[in-house]
Amino acid sequence: MTADKPGLWDRTREDVRAVFDRDPAARSVPEVLTCYPGLHAIWIHRLAHRMWTAGFRLPARLLSHLNRAFTGIEIHPGAVIGRRFVIDHGMGVVIGETTEIGDDVMLYQGVTLGGTSMEKAKRHPTLCDGVVVGAGAKVLGAVTVGEGAHVGAGAIVVRDVPAHATVVGLAGRVLDKKRKGEKPMTVGIAESKADHDVRVLEVLVEKVSELEGRIENGAIAALRNGDDNYSEGGGI
Repeated sequence: MTADKPGLWDRTREDVRAVFDRDPAARSVPEVLTCYPGLHAIWIHRLAHRMWTAGFRLPARLLSHLNRAFTGIEIHPGAVIGRRFVIDHGMGVVIGETTEIGDDVMLYQGVTLGGTSMEKAKRHPTLCDGVVVGAGAKVLGAVTVGEGAHVGAGAIVVRDVPAHATVVGLAGRVLDKKRKGEKPMTVGIAESKADHDVRVLEVLVEKVSELEGRIENGAIAALRNGDDNYSEGGGI
């Protein structure tokens, strides 16, 4: 047994510690062992993956299918998953065949790591170490999400994401980057945070409000001054 390839017992303890590190709702070891479907799905996948790589493809797929029925999480037995992988809540998570996941990665419920090609080749995402993917996000195709990157809830990612970047939105645009070791940024719903499209909308709303105020004030002032241009039937 080496540090690079821990034994079954060491790997199990590592998995449990990872849950405690990332989920403040975890209160006891018995609770984590019995009430965390994400943990169960990972353990079942490891057995299915061993069967897959050993050439027992149909039994591996059947075990994967049972895993889905039991946990609500679908992981293809061909997917390669690193250490300390955490799936929080987990219902609706889908991980495709050629997906590669590094160490210390975390997924929330409803995440899809899917393919966009019908070719029998690399067609699913690669998530590097320390990536976090928010609830309902879709990472599609043979893209790479760089080390320490964060994908916001509901985002759709179809292009590579730089390391330590934060990605939000349906177009999956890079929102911001942080230096290694810094805490990830948080996004307020009413703040553009350097997102050009959102900022354009904010400017338009501000201008419309300003123009409405000027028109209202001008009309009131004209009526008070008895300007015929603002009387009934008059032009401007």
